[in-house]
Amino acid sequence: MFLGIDIGNTNITLGLYRDGILGPRWRFATGRGRTADEYGSLIAGLLGRAGIDRSERIEAALASVVPPLTGAFEEVCREYLGCDPLVVDGNSRTGVRVLCDNPSEVGADRIVNAAAAHTLYGGPACIVDFGTATTFDAMSSDGDYLGGAIAPGIGIASDALFQRAAKLPRVGLDRPPAAIGRNTVHSLQSGLLFGYTGLVEGVVRHFCSELGPGTRVIATGGLAEIVANETPVISIIAPWLTLDGLRIIYDLNR
Repeated sequence: MFLGIDIGNTNITLGLYRDGILGPRWRFATGRGRTADEYGSLIAGLLGRAGIDRSERIEAALASVVPPLTGAFEEVCREYLGCDPLVVDGNSRTGVRVLCDNPSEVGADRIVNAAAAHTLYGGPACIVDFGTATTFDAMSSDGDYLGGAIAPGIGIASDALFQRAAKLPRVGLDRPPAAIGRNTVHSLQSGLLFGYTGLVEGVVRHFCSELGPGTRVIATGGLAEIVANETPVISIIAPWLTLDGLRIIYDLNR
């Protein structure tokens, strides 16, 4: 079995593969103050509830954009899973050439997404990842990572409004009944959802004009489906793209 571990600034996502097929997956909040033992106990409990016996062999790979937690999860894998995980970084074999001015600046999750997109869907492609930030990544038809764009995530925008405007409440990222909100909650939801849909459409349009005809637009991340349902520019919804990329890269490095 194989466990993919995606450590993001807001959430940590796990996915368990058996014979290359994604089975149980979990998403929980990133806690920078948690110890390796706390994370290890949590993961052991999740695996146990999924019916995974501790004696079964599990290999692992992780992508992390939270450096303090990278070492903690390496320890978790060694102590609780009995394996040395593959930590995806600039030295890993990924099948992706990074054609940026400074390749070391590109987050591991973005390279992992590019590897998965090229293997599963081909290119050229624009990958939109709805995470703490909303990132846009461009991939050539040859599978080269060309660069991207970074915008504040929907959650960041929502939190900023709540924190900086005294009379505005925190709202869920749900679809309002109409674009013209008739109360404060619906007005906020309209601005967030339809505003970010417009942002996505604008950036994707520019990317497609540079990447050329036939560009696939792939959405991933926890909020991918919510925004994708509002626009025709997204052709593929792949919420577990990063986990698939970790499995693909792990196989390349075996």
